[in-house]
Amino acid sequence: MTQEFLPLAISVLTISDTRTLANDKSGDTLIGRFTAAGHRLAERAIVPDNIYRIRATVSNWIVDDRTQVILTTGGTGVTGRDGTPEAIAPLLDKELIGFGELFRAVSFKRIGSSSMQSRCLAGVANGKYIFCVPGSIDACETAWDELLVTQLDARFQPCNFAKLAVRLTER
Repeated sequence: MTQEFLPLAISVLTISDTRTLANDKSGDTLIGRFTAAGHRLAERAIVPDNIYRIRATVSNWIVDDRTQVILTTGGTGVTGRDGTPEAIAPLLDKELIGFGELFRAVSFKRIGSSSMQSRCLAGVANGKYIFCVPGSIDACETAWDELLVTQLDARFQPCNFAKLAVRLTER
């Protein structure tokens, strides 16, 4: 039996002190890719590099039934203003450690040892998947094209996140 495609409602948060909807190419890249794959945009926001603003926005989406997946872009580096992992980690029920490991492995092929500067993160909170990727267009393309496009597609075998989504809140 062939599994049908299950479109997911995805919210996108860009973390940046300088970007606006007019120049948020990373957010546009993610939205363009997942809508082309058949998913739909639930919400979109841009917040400054402030852990409490990041956490507040993501917390609202975690409890919003209209959102199934949260993608963040930006704030995953090592500078003083980069705080996305610190904002998101306390919200997670479970961390998906393999996402960061795989992202850096794939990224290494493109940018070499600079890939170790990425502190991308993923996990599950209240039955929602959260993926935090770096803010560059290339990083967004890498995350979607190499990892997320298949894992958020219920038809991908042998297993995928999309098919497991209905079981995330099991107790």
